[in-house]
Amino acid sequence: MADPPSSRAAGIECLADGLEKPLLDNRSYRVIKLANQLEALLIHDPDTDKASAAMDIDVGSFADEEDMPGMAHAVEHLLFMGTKKYPGENDYNAYLTRYAGHSNAFTASTSTNYYFELSATSTSNSQSSSANSSRSSLPVPKHQAPLYGALDRFSQFFVNPLFLEDTLDRELRAVDSENKKNLQSDPWRLMQLSKSLSSPEHPYHKFSTGSYKTLHDDPIGRGVKIRDEFMRFYAKHYSANRMKLAVLGREGLDELQEWVQEFFSEVQNQDLAQLRWDGIPALSKDDLLTQTFAKPVMDQRNLDIYFPYPDEDELYASHPARYISHLIGHEGPGSILAYIKAKGWANGLSAGASPQCPGTAFFSIGIRLTESGLVNYQEVVRIVFQYIAMIKEQPPQEWIVDEMSRLAEVDFKYRQKIPASRTTSMLSGQMQKPSPRDQLLSAQSLIRKFNPEAIETGLKCLNAENFRIRLVSQEFPGEWDKKEKWYGTEYRYEKIPADFMSEIRKAAQATAGERPKELYWPAVNEFVPQRLDVEKKEVKEPAVTPKLIRNDANVRTWWKKDDQFWVPKASLHVLLRSPLAKQTPFYSVMGQIYRELVEDSLTEYSYDAELAGLEYAIMSHGQGMDVVVSGYNDKMAVLLEKVLLSMRDLQISDERFDIIKERLMRGYKNFEYTEPFRQISSYSRWLVSESGIINFQLLEEIKTVTAEDVRQFFPQLLKQMHIEILAHGNVYKEDALRITNLVESTLRPRPLPVEQWPTRRCIMLPEGSDYRYERVLKNADNINHCLEYTVFTGDAQDLRIRAKTLLLAQMGDEPVFDTLRTKEQLGYVVGSNAVLVSTLAGWRILIQSEKDCAYLEKRVDEFLMAFERTIREMPDDEFEAHKIGLVNKRLEKLKNLGQETGRFWGHVVDEMYHFDLVYDDVANIEPLTKTDMLDFFNKFIHPHSTTRAKAAVHLIAQASAADLANKTSDGEKVEKLVDTLVQMLGQLGLEDANAAAELKKRLQKVDVAKADLEGIVGAVGGYMKEGAGVAAEQVEQILAQGKAVIAQMLPTLGIVAPSAVAASDTEVNGEEAAGVNGTQKEEKKSKTVVIEDVKAFKASMPLSPGPRAVKDLREFEELGAKL
Repeated sequence: MADPPSSRAAGIECLADGLEKPLLDNRSYRVIKLANQLEALLIHDPDTDKASAAMDIDVGSFADEEDMPGMAHAVEHLLFMGTKKYPGENDYNAYLTRYAGHSNAFTASTSTNYYFELSATSTSNSQSSSANSSRSSLPVPKHQAPLYGALDRFSQFFVNPLFLEDTLDRELRAVDSENKKNLQSDPWRLMQLSKSLSSPEHPYHKFSTGSYKTLHDDPIGRGVKIRDEFMRFYAKHYSANRMKLAVLGREGLDELQEWVQEFFSEVQNQDLAQLRWDGIPALSKDDLLTQTFAKPVMDQRNLDIYFPYPDEDELYASHPARYISHLIGHEGPGSILAYIKAKGWANGLSAGASPQCPGTAFFSIGIRLTESGLVNYQEVVRIVFQYIAMIKEQPPQEWIVDEMSRLAEVDFKYRQKIPASRTTSMLSGQMQKPSPRDQLLSAQSLIRKFNPEAIETGLKCLNAENFRIRLVSQEFPGEWDKKEKWYGTEYRYEKIPADFMSEIRKAAQATAGERPKELYWPAVNEFVPQRLDVEKKEVKEPAVTPKLIRNDANVRTWWKKDDQFWVPKASLHVLLRSPLAKQTPFYSVMGQIYRELVEDSLTEYSYDAELAGLEYAIMSHGQGMDVVVSGYNDKMAVLLEKVLLSMRDLQISDERFDIIKERLMRGYKNFEYTEPFRQISSYSRWLVSESGIINFQLLEEIKTVTAEDVRQFFPQLLKQMHIEILAHGNVYKEDALRITNLVESTLRPRPLPVEQWPTRRCIMLPEGSDYRYERVLKNADNINHCLEYTVFTGDAQDLRIRAKTLLLAQMGDEPVFDTLRTKEQLGYVVGSNAVLVSTLAGWRILIQSEKDCAYLEKRVDEFLMAFERTIREMPDDEFEAHKIGLVNKRLEKLKNLGQETGRFWGHVVDEMYHFDLVYDDVANIEPLTKTDMLDFFNKFIHPHSTTRAKAAVHLIAQASAADLANKTSDGEKVEKLVDTLVQMLGQLGLEDANAAAELKKRLQKVDVAKADLEGIVGAVGGYMKEGAGVAAEQVEQILAQGKAVIAQMLPTLGIVAPSAVAASDTEVNGEEAAGVNGTQKEEKKSKTVVIEDVKAFKASMPLSPGPRAVKDLREFEELGAKL
């Protein structure tokens, strides 16, 4: 196809003017190459309300210098910290936030990906906006288009970043905090263990994240100028010909192309070759035929088998590894999993190829073992090799590839849109692959040809001389004699014993007669969809509410025929409403075991349905149980009926019960060892829920549950209930009524009277209250505390309260991050959001940090006091931009059928049936004034408000200030103090390359180890006056405010006065008296009340009203049709 005239005129090469795309994709695509060899994918989406761009650079952590691990990752962080054209370190993110946007980036092994998303328009998408109707179809001047300004700022990352000296230390600490966040994460620990036990000749061996030590302390100790090194890395690897850009917007392709050329033509091109590692094995000969026993943080039992495997990027037409993973990872009858699961040895299995870099990949098989499977792991390995031998006995089967190809084609044909930033980030990465440019959307999805030779090449790699094993368990073998360098994972590493290797080699050559008869090839998939017809009827506007087509004592059925996505798919949600499901923690545990047993019994049957795009799920929650079936509607009723019959007629074997119970128990236990920020919200929800249940209660109760308990429980659960159904998608009203009859006739429950339905209500904290709940974290090796600081704003069903809470969250998002993370460097995990829990509204700030929660809470208080001024002084146009951004966010178009189903079902289960909530939100946001928000803030949020209601959750790392003090040497205390003081001075604009040395010199005269606060403050003041030339009056003013901050910060550095350590020990060992009945204690000199007894706390609090339907349900009824 000829280049578009605009491309030829500009000297731009058009690589593809259109892409192979899904049937219903209304986007237009063009791939161009600028004169500097930068490739760009342009995406015009006429319907999008979000614009986005992403840049993928073909360099990642594999390019790190050997003596500075984490360089690529550090450079990724530093690019956000200002450019020559936009030098402010938050210029970029402040601009995005103004248009309800966000940004992020990630560093992978061979690429670094930067992306952003923001409103597609600077005007409101609200129909009530006076400007909306007249402007929506008119061209917008480019300087008013949010995407134009964002591309301008984004492009400068790759044109002229500053690598500012004063941001360097803070961002390296952010990298360090990110690394510390992962230190107790098993996926990170086990991945690095595999890397560390690989060939040092291959970059797979490297540590990729980096730390303050590897990026700052060690290189500076060698005399390295680290800023120069980061700039050198950038100059060496960031070249236009290595960059792939994807841009998505409402604007036409020609206009997007003009913008890309305007901003990205400046990127320098060095004509760099692709980094490749062909011929360098990631695993040397000595690394093969080994077994590693790794001790995890979590209680888990995994067997992993790794085979070095070829990089298949060039085989995008046939995807041979997918054939192999389809067979080995199959879960149906005859599969590896079906056989070892029947023996009680496994709970799950996965298999597939994972490319590491150009030239290198692994094929891995992962098996989740039971206790018995751990004991018999060698037998499990033998079975895997026997199955591989069975596959190799016959040539690659074309019928299997044809079936896979048909399913892939259907999936691609009816693929729906995903959010804008996910689209651009994914496609910019895909552009690094060698597939044809017009196949950027389809190359990774479609199987275009049968390539038996490539399949056989891949299968040859799965042999008994080309693998290694990793066994992960807290119990076996019981002794681990080594520690991995970067994460401290304990492990044992050895050659596979000769007798075991002999058994493996024998299994790899096993004939049909020598293999178990339970291993055989999969059957033809009966769930492949046949009927894919969709009756499309044009509508002026899609309906925003489903219809209520049955409403009686037994059943309530909601239905909507899809009228905007036109895919042959549907979703069925069935709520089995019963108070038994979560009446107590004991009943909740039984409900979860029951659910798991049903799913366990359906594994073999449902696997083919899952392959064919039809899935189910069962969920247990406070109102009962949900059964969900979603996917291609062709055979949906067949799967639903099988699920319901399995629920009704479940036969519980003692063996499977014991396995499921043990697996759930480990899950409850392991939750206590997840990262603190992943735990904390469960505690805050529990505190404000009238009858909430928390993880540690489940862990206690599950110990006593028996198989007979569950056998008695589930018939009672199903005996009496109310059924509520949503049928949505490519289903007609008659279909929905048939499904309703199917559910009702299969389960045959007695009606549950409305007055017995579970009611959800929240604790309402009184005005002026300030509560704190503390819990010490279980993981003794975790070094991070976590704070969730929540201020409550009232009843979430009050639309004015909702609107103000949502707008406050929009206005506070970027300042929270910029102040508490970027500037104060409190931790890597910092965020804020509106809290809308059931009937309760609020705003929360969350921080995970090495600093203790008391210090973090004070920093939040300081931030909020300053934020009041931010609101008060906010320019009117900025305030209006926040409102428009929030309105457009609330009105963001649904991308696919699943999102619409999720919205409908959320409104059904919350029993408010507020299907048009987003429009009511907008109607209440638009009239808000800055005065409204300032009054709202001062009443509900400001720390000095006498009417605010606040609750904080403190998750406390086990190491106390005294422990930390004892573990930290005097020299380390001084070093940490100096680093922190330099950082604090930098925030005041006092950057000085000699500050650290000067402060260290002055602190030599101070007893830092004994927390001599006056001496430390005096040393800082002396430096400011004499070393930094600050006026004496200004120094006194700064120190008057800063002294308290330094005092709070010292314990987090392990600097504690001996008297404080003794007092801390006395309080802990003496169990200082609580209040009356031991329920609450009021802190001295503070109005904060520490919650000691949650039951007593809840009993003393008023409750919110329960959820209330916004309309009489008869207004939704359409009951005319009957079967």
